[in-house]
Amino acid sequence: MIDKSKIWLSSPHMSGNELKYIQEAFDGNWIAPLGPNVDGFEKDLEQFLGEGTHVAAVTTGTAALHLALVMLGVEKDDYVICQSLTFSASANPIMYLGGIPVFVDSEPDTWNICPNALEDAVKSCIKKGKKPKAIITVCLYGMPYKIDEIREISDKYGIPILEDSAEALGSTYKGQKCGTFGDISVLSFNGNKIITTSGGGALILKDEIYKKKAVFLSTQAKDDAPHYQHSIVGYNYRLSNVCAGIGRGQMEVIDDRVALKRKNHEFYKEIFSNFENVILFTEPNEDFFSNHWLNAIILDPAKTNGITSKILREAFLKDNIESRPLWKPMHIQPLFEKAEYFGTKIAENLFNFGLCLPSGSNMSLQDKERILEVIYHTIK
Repeated sequence: MIDKSKIWLSSPHMSGNELKYIQEAFDGNWIAPLGPNVDGFEKDLEQFLGEGTHVAAVTTGTAALHLALVMLGVEKDDYVICQSLTFSASANPIMYLGGIPVFVDSEPDTWNICPNALEDAVKSCIKKGKKPKAIITVCLYGMPYKIDEIREISDKYGIPILEDSAEALGSTYKGQKCGTFGDISVLSFNGNKIITTSGGGALILKDEIYKKKAVFLSTQAKDDAPHYQHSIVGYNYRLSNVCAGIGRGQMEVIDDRVALKRKNHEFYKEIFSNFENVILFTEPNEDFFSNHWLNAIILDPAKTNGITSKILREAFLKDNIESRPLWKPMHIQPLFEKAEYFGTKIAENLFNFGLCLPSGSNMSLQDKERILEVIYHTIK
């Protein structure tokens, strides 16, 4: 009988050593949002990222984004520019603070924030008398954005970059790790990410003093006093020592996981080399090195004899294989329908024609054979 068990889009992939660190947490009774695993996980990340980074581990990537905006001074009615083609967690923290999101289109090479549309958005905000407090960039599906061009705009107008590298741990641009390009950067360790702590996230900071501030804010902003005293609003965002233990076991295999994800990309590249009418999302040139957290394709029915991403997704579903449309751009979400948007329809077209393919680092040869069969039977 053919095994038709579920093939997930990107499921957790354990190293086998996570339980060792979790057991240490139990043995030492460090069942709290502090402890040796939290410290060790942060150090593991700092060593991996390099560039003199300082890491503060928190409960989720969304919490990291929220704290980053707090640290950048975002307040009510402040403009914050955000890439539109992204998960809602990139934009929601703007709303937490009462800020005003301004969305920007993608460019076709990396599917990330368009430099030209970004500058148009900046100029528009300034013309209205209020310079944006931050630019949220995203490394979509592991692909670095056009870092040099965006940094040039950031420096020109004096607007800090908040780099959302939730999907890009292990990706690089010109040899430098993603997560180190922002004035503040963030990572996610959700269950579907390249490594996981079940939930979890991190802020990547340039200086030890900013890490201390992030930790202070993430532990309810308790003042230095023998009693509980609070002078500013704080948050309960510090990562659990138990979950950090999972992260330590995961960090032992991060290079292997990146290699496996990229091997999946080679698998898809070989398949779609036989389909000139299908575009596989890949690096535009050798400066970009993606971890290929998720592989994605563009199916334009005008070029595929009417085969759409929906048709392929439903074919996968019949075979118990998970695939998913690309992110629905923020500027066409009901939540953000009144927000300003700068650009054309690149992000919308990517959403309309795109599909994310199964990309788990733990996919078996049999899994890949099933995926291959569905693709060949669906796309003629």
